[in-house]
Amino acid sequence: MRDTEESPEEVAADISARLLGWYDRHAREMPWRVGPADRRAGVRPDPYRVWLSEIMLQQTTVAAVRSYFRRFTERWPDVGALAAAEDAEVMAEWAGLGYYARARNLLRGARAVVADHGGRFPETRDGLLTLPGVGPYTAAAVAAIAFDEPATVVDGNVERVVARLFRVETPLPAAKPALTRLAAAITPQERPGDHAQAMMDLGATICTPRKPVCSLCPLGPDCAARRDGLEAELPRKAPKAAKPVREGTLWIAVRADGALLLETRPETGMLGGMLGWPGTDWDRSGGPTDPPIAADWRATGVEVRHTFSHFHLRLSVLLAEVAQEAVPARGSFVPHERFRPSSLPTVMQKAWNVAAAAIRHPRGEARLD
Repeated sequence: MRDTEESPEEVAADISARLLGWYDRHAREMPWRVGPADRRAGVRPDPYRVWLSEIMLQQTTVAAVRSYFRRFTERWPDVGALAAAEDAEVMAEWAGLGYYARARNLLRGARAVVADHGGRFPETRDGLLTLPGVGPYTAAAVAAIAFDEPATVVDGNVERVVARLFRVETPLPAAKPALTRLAAAITPQERPGDHAQAMMDLGATICTPRKPVCSLCPLGPDCAARRDGLEAELPRKAPKAAKPVREGTLWIAVRADGALLLETRPETGMLGGMLGWPGTDWDRSGGPTDPPIAADWRATGVEVRHTFSHFHLRLSVLLAEVAQEAVPARGSFVPHERFRPSSLPTVMQKAWNVAAAAIRHPRGEARLD
């Protein structure tokens, strides 16, 4: 039990000290992270790598991001190289990582750093907030990890740790302001970047959503939820509304020489700026709803299913073979030898799998989830 005479500042300092001691021993190794031993040796984090990883990790898992991060940093090793990259090349490398607005913001942010800041990232949370695509969480994370500003970094892992540590029973998302205030109260002036990463690691490896390993937690003696047997119940979450279902059509045209009809989607809206198959207005962007080229379209008999963050999508895929001289109303033909399915966003890759299967098996009927 704690000494009841301890001040809140003393309690917070002790919590942070124990957390950092645990982090020094158990920090996860990540390609974008400078570990605690290297930090003590004077190695400083590269703001570009910290920023890039934080953009990639938005709404995505560490496991999914690792290979993308390595490819990006091998191809574009610094912010200047990324700022000079072709949009289409960056979007192609991003394909499969999802939430494509992040890739567009990545390019806008890199170009802003080069054009407005001489190629150097702003070193404060407020300065970082001026960059395109950087919100309060990302600004705080980069400021703390890259520049040791004692900014309060609160992601899902941190929310869970704090909700349990202080027994916050208000459901999320209503609890967010209170959780942020409590997280700020235990953020130290010294080693704030390591503290932020320690909180994330604790939530990811010990204070997990299900079956937290409380016996190994360095904050166990102070955890109010554990004391009261509520650790498995917190944080509470308000019930989610059911996702709506949208429907649409994709048209895949194959020219006599094997070329495929593709179009670059509008910059705004779902999958903005990405290469894809012409389709109906399933993203409600006000786009065209007619086929992109006159042809004898046939149904593949296959439904593509895909889930976005706020709706489920059901797409019918229509296929047509068109003459060499056919002129599309929109989009352009890409020679077969230059076509890379991997450069398409996931839902468009699914549609290509349907079309390829239909070409091989014209009467096949299936559902691709």
